[in-house]
Amino acid sequence: MRVPFGKVLIVAVCACILSGGAGNSRAQDKDRAMPHPTAGAPAGDGMKMLEAGAVAPEFSIKDTAGTTFNLSEQRGRKPVLLVFWSMFCEKCRFEMPIVQKLHARYKDAGLEVVAVTVDGEPLKKSIVGFAKQEGYTFRILIDELDSRESFKAADPFGVAGTPTLYLIDRTGKIVLARAGHVREEDLEKAVQAVLKR
Repeated sequence: MRVPFGKVLIVAVCACILSGGAGNSRAQDKDRAMPHPTAGAPAGDGMKMLEAGAVAPEFSIKDTAGTTFNLSEQRGRKPVLLVFWSMFCEKCRFEMPIVQKLHARYKDAGLEVVAVTVDGEPLKKSIVGFAKQEGYTFRILIDELDSRESFKAADPFGVAGTPTLYLIDRTGKIVLARAGHVREEDLEKAVQAVLKR
């Protein structure tokens, strides 16, 4: 029987909170981090991370302000840097400042930066507080479970760990797909290239 990734993640996050919240020790943060597959590695039960060249799946979920974001509305307009993350992921704490820098540098050039948290609606106030504390000014969406108890955004993209990053061009095609750490220089080169298209 397949246990949906969304259900597993919510259970893991809840267990993390019940065991003492965000905590101060690096060991606790490391234990909370989700696995980080390589691009194309199986994500469980036949699901795998989407690779460059694939068409980005459509999804529609709300941001922290309650406004609905539709990925399809960006098609033909803007490239999208899509990042899946969690407040409880230690590696995300190193990756998200890079995402913030790119947002600040390229938002006026037409790059849409969207960070999808897999922490869930019950943690919305904590997510908003954390983003404010860290100085994130890009749009933050909160992934939701569908009727099959699968994440509406993360599961179609094959996300099995955080951080997972996708760069999507104006046509809706994925041009970069990475799980785990991405070098800032590599990501910036990819963003510059997609903005020139």
